Amino acid sequence: MSVKQQAQAWLPRLVVSPSVFLVLVFVYGFIVYTGYLSMTDSKMLPSYNWVGLENYGKLFALPHWNRSLSNLAIFATLYIAISTAIGLLLAILLDQKIRAEGALRPIYLYPMALSFIVTGTAWKWFLDPGIGLENTMHLWGWESFSFNWIKDSNLAIYTVVLAAVWQSAGFVMAMFLAGLRGVDNEVIKAAQIDGASTVTIYRRIIIPLMRPVFLSAFVVLAHLAIKAYDLVIALTGGGPGQATQLPATFMYSYTFTRNLMGIGASSAIIMLVMIFSIIIPYLYTELRGGKR
Repeated sequence: MSVKQQAQAWLPRLVVSPSVFLVLVFVYGFIVYTGYLSMTDSKMLPSYNWVGLENYGKLFALPHWNRSLSNLAIFATLYIAISTAIGLLLAILLDQKIRAEGALRPIYLYPMALSFIVTGTAWKWFLDPGIGLENTMHLWGWESFSFNWIKDSNLAIYTVVLAAVWQSAGFVMAMFLAGLRGVDNEVIKAAQIDGASTVTIYRRIIIPLMRPVFLSAFVVLAHLAIKAYDLVIALTGGGPGQATQLPATFMYSYTFTRNLMGIGASSAIIMLVMIFSIIIPYLYTELRGGKR
C-alpha cells in the first residue's frame, strides 16, 4: 500500500478520534464514575469510603423514590399510549393525500421544535387557575367552570402527560407517516381488488406491517419518559408535594439539594438500567432482523 493510500485510510480515523475520545471520557467515563459514587458514602462532595450496595437499599426504602417510580409508571404508560395513538391517527389522516398536507405537517411537528422548558412554561400558564384557562372562562361569564388539575395532588401528574403528549405526538406522527409511505402499494391494490374496505386494509395489512415503527416509537418515547426532567421542573416543579416527582427530579433533588450524592448517584444508575433494559432488546431485535 502506498503512502497516499495509507494516508487516505487513516485520515477518517484521525478526524473521528477526538470525538470518540471525548465521548469515551465525558459520557462512558462519567457513567462509570457515577456507578462508583453510588457505592460510596458521598454527601455534598464525592467521598471514596466504600459502602457497597448500602445506598441502593436506602434508596428503595425511601417513600419519595417509591412515589417517583409510581408516578413514572402512570406518566410513561399514558404518555406512550396516547402519543402513539394520536401519532398514528394523524399519520393515517395525512396519508389520505389531503390538500392541506403540506401545511398540516409543519403544524403537527412544530411542538417538537420547542424545548421542554418552553413547553412546560407555556402549559403552566395555560393550566394555572389564576391566569390560564379557568380564569379566561370566568372572564367570559362561565363562573362555574373549574380546571385546577395543576394544583390537585391527585391530578397534577396528568397535566404533565398532557404537555408531554402535545410535544411528542407530532414526532410520532412523522415516524408513522414515513412507515405508511413505505408500505408496498401492490399489496394495498391487491386487497382493494379483493373488496377489502379502507378500515380493513389498515387494520389487517398496513398496521401489522408497521410493527418495526411501533417498536421504534416505543423505544424513543420510553427513553424520553424515563429521563423526563425539564418539562416537570418548568410545569409543576415536582409538586404539589411529591405529586409529579419522577426519578430524574428525585436524582437532582437528592444530589444537589439534599446533598446526598451517593443516593442520588444510585438513582441515576437505576434510571440507566431502565433505559438499557429497553434499548438493548431493541438493538438485538434490529441486528437480528438485519442479518435475516
